[in-house]
Amino acid sequence: MILNKANLERAAKSFRALYYEALEKLPDPIYKLLAMVVPSSAQEESYNWLGESPLLKEWFDERQIERLKAYDYTVRNKDWEATIAVGRNDILFDKLGLVRPRIEGLAAEGPRHYERLILALFLTGFDTVCYDGQYFFDSDHPNDSEGTQSNVTDAVLAADAYAAAYAAMMSLKSHKGEPLGVQPTHLAVPPQLRSTGLEILKAERLADGATNVNKDSAELIVVPEWSGHATKWGLFDLSKPVKPFILQVVKEAEFAALDMPTDENVFMRKEFLFGIDTIDNAGFGLWELGYGSTGDAS
Repeated sequence: MILNKANLERAAKSFRALYYEALEKLPDPIYKLLAMVVPSSAQEESYNWLGESPLLKEWFDERQIERLKAYDYTVRNKDWEATIAVGRNDILFDKLGLVRPRIEGLAAEGPRHYERLILALFLTGFDTVCYDGQYFFDSDHPNDSEGTQSNVTDAVLAADAYAAAYAAMMSLKSHKGEPLGVQPTHLAVPPQLRSTGLEILKAERLADGATNVNKDSAELIVVPEWSGHATKWGLFDLSKPVKPFILQVVKEAEFAALDMPTDENVFMRKEFLFGIDTIDNAGFGLWELGYGSTGDAS
């Protein structure tokens, strides 16, 4: 292969095509279940609309306008990048077979980045505030009708703890004392709790022979990224338009390159640079749609 402009352009097109081809083949990531993706066009976005929607009521005379509570919760965008260097000689001798896995890995990094942002929120939710000023997982979320409400426990994952969390979520009330209509749909666990999760959601009978009333009451999500937190688990309602978490995106991952012979990196180090960059961040949505456990009950 001659290192000229035409061949370099052809190689660059191959790398770009490989990137987008690999991107299309990626499996659906977990973050699409857990998070509401919100387009952003500013340095930060305010989510003061988070909270309850008014309930329908019989219309007598004029409409009864309800002023929703105003919250001060913002998510500030950040810039992110990932870049790889490809030796000039690898392109010169057309060693696409050596470069292919690195380009494919770059394609997977965009969705993995979103995944890491959202999955990390669960772990920090026990000590980070959400829209109502309380920790996302907390025992004293303020409520006008109930005083406070809880979406946190320290219970070890087991059938009875799961059933208690399920009932607690379904029992949540609005500020007017009406049921919120939360219906848990997914149980999320680290790999260490996969077997326990399957027993709770898939076994026909319990160890004592009794019918497993929790069977098929939710779907199981196993999260490898939580392997360092072996006792934590979460129950979520992912059926609503708003989700427990928010992924805020200004610009999705875009493929870019410095691959001309006149570029400084080529002249000085015989390296062609390929990378992606994004502008985005993540934050908490509705705490009412999540229930978390540290699993460290003694």
